[in-house]
Amino acid sequence: QVQLVESGGGLVQAGGSLRLSCAASGRSFSRHVMAWFRQAPGKEREFVAAISWSGGRTYYADSVKGRFTISRDNAKNTVYVQMNSLKPEDTAVYYCAARTNPYASSRDNEYDYWGHGTQVTVSS
Repeated sequence: QVQLVESGGGLVQAGGSLRLSCAASGRSFSRHVMAWFRQAPGKEREFVAAISWSGGRTYYADSVKGRFTISRDNAKNTVYVQMNSLKPEDTAVYYCAARTNPYASSRDNEYDYWGHGTQVTVSS
């Protein structure tokens, strides 16, 4: 069992930056693929980024590529997403997710554990 708690959300102006953190508790964090998803009001949850067990491989949605960076610290059981050049369309609740399968996925139904989310609001 893995429990995930996100933090770092808030209100930021367009062009600004935020770093979200996701602290994991439970066993074998380093053996989970980790990912970030987001859900804007009235929209379906969408994939943002994912990272392999070791952190050696990262994957991004086209909409955030070049602006967001996912990373992890297995010693701290924490995964991060650094979000730069934020846009109003990045406004959403951001969720951290974990997958026991060793392969990353952009499909939310392929993740086993979820956090409760943290709100990110980007003002224009």
